[in-house]
Amino acid sequence: MPEILDIQQLAEAGKLTIAIIGGTGDLGSGLAKAWSRSGHRIVIGSRSPERAAELVQGLGNAQALSYAQAAAQGDVIVLAVPFGSHEQALDEIREGAEGKIVIDAVVPLVPPRVATVQLPAEGSAAQIAQRILGPESRVASAFHNVGASKLHLGERVDCDVLVFSDDKEARDVVIKLASQVASRGVDGGPLANSAAAEALTSVLIGLNRRYKVSAAGIHITGLDGDSTDRRDLKK
Repeated sequence: MPEILDIQQLAEAGKLTIAIIGGTGDLGSGLAKAWSRSGHRIVIGSRSPERAAELVQGLGNAQALSYAQAAAQGDVIVLAVPFGSHEQALDEIREGAEGKIVIDAVVPLVPPRVATVQLPAEGSAAQIAQRILGPESRVASAFHNVGASKLHLGERVDCDVLVFSDDKEARDVVIKLASQVASRGVDGGPLANSAAAEALTSVLIGLNRRYKVSAAGIHITGLDGDSTDRRDLKK
């Protein structure tokens, strides 16, 4: 496992192995395509071998494995499963996630009222992930408000990505990865703040319906274009 400084450099250079758990879903496969275009090696963790094999063929430098196998291979792990499968997936990847950055992109949507905020008692999906994985994993959360359909268009998505973690170095890595698939990553502070972005997803789903659009996103105003590289913020 590379050291965190090496991870930061590899992230910027497009040379990480990124394991995407739930990689055949809309968000997971969109992120896989975007990061593959940036040069990263992609490992798809999937329960659907047929869909995973089809996706891998279109990516080039990629491989399809089980959840646990994918997590073991990744320098960075991304969790992009439905909320109903969240805890089971975390249990499966726990061993392979030790010492690694785990990006939780899961949103606690509860059908059929997915346009209504329904946060879990623990506060957020990200906090559940940190509890299950324990302090051995460097949990971050991001990509909740990125329209998956736009990721599949072959260009960076025109929106900001809020990034949360109690580990500042992990936030820095995820901000670099977010800036490769969207307008930029923005430091959202500690993991507890992930509840705001997770809740906002339901709001955006409602906006999509009411305004008849497919992928409403967010922009944080008042920041300089390179402000995420010149931060001097405390946790």
